[in-house]
Amino acid sequence: MRVRTEARTWTGSGLRFSGFGHYYPRTVQDNTGGVTVGGRYHPAEVVADLGVRSLHVAAEDETVEYMSVRAARAALAGGGHAAQDTDLLILANWTDRQWIPEIAPAVAARLGAESALAFDVCGACTGFVHAVQTAASFLTAHPGWRRAVVVAADRFSHRARPGSRGRLVFGDAAGAVVLEKGERDRPGGLLDSVLDCDAAEADTVAARPPEGWLRPRPELIELAVRSSLRVAEALLTRNDMKSGDIDRLVPHPGNNRIHQGVRDGLDLPAEKFLTNFAQRGNTGCASIPIALSEFSAAGALRPGELVLSTAVGSGWYYGGLLYRL
Repeated sequence: MRVRTEARTWTGSGLRFSGFGHYYPRTVQDNTGGVTVGGRYHPAEVVADLGVRSLHVAAEDETVEYMSVRAARAALAGGGHAAQDTDLLILANWTDRQWIPEIAPAVAARLGAESALAFDVCGACTGFVHAVQTAASFLTAHPGWRRAVVVAADRFSHRARPGSRGRLVFGDAAGAVVLEKGERDRPGGLLDSVLDCDAAEADTVAARPPEGWLRPRPELIELAVRSSLRVAEALLTRNDMKSGDIDRLVPHPGNNRIHQGVRDGLDLPAEKFLTNFAQRGNTGCASIPIALSEFSAAGALRPGELVLSTAVGSGWYYGGLLYRL
């Protein structure tokens, strides 16, 4: 496994996040006590050990498109932006991919951003990192473009085998950010990003037809921890930083064992590790942007803070973002 070590990517580009938004489905699954899902009973001690007290489950009408429109609308409103001023819209999703058309153009149309270039990306649970890095590339390559809406939406509950423990961990949600290009060389904003792939580990997690249920291998946890730490080390090293310089780590949450491994590996105090895993579950590629939106609105994330976000996903992809709010 290797992580690219080129020079800093976005420092001085003028790129910054200028709006956050999220959408949670109406149905909340309460995981306190014993829980029966998919016809199988899970005792209270098993449920408690998984660490997810509640999660959201999308109804049939709460499609990826439906959730994405609402998250994107909230992000634009939060930043005081008009939808028609969007130059680019990228949707990250892996749970509901279809042949054609892609979902992003429909999201752009319903949002009122008909003139934006809109397309989908995947990357499994690294989808948000993939989409932000792609949006940053497009914005810097097009002198006249100023604003991108990046949405990440998954209906992860649909990919859990009925009756499995995944039904107690996998939740549904959509999160969105506005990535805006302003004055170059201003402090803060998006500093760096990385996305890499270890093809030899591509089948560590898989979801294949006909059912599309997630099937992880036992080595997933060790690989996820190792990959997350490699990403963090690469981003910090090439920006002349140490883990102590981070104000917050807002990662893609996998499970409590992965969280503990990453915290220990970075020697981070618990208060710097910020995730809504216990209340929302593992929401796939939506996990980072919903946390940014939710915690920014609550005041737990503040302007000027240095944030590191790491993510891993089937492929085997591993990546991260380094940015100042």
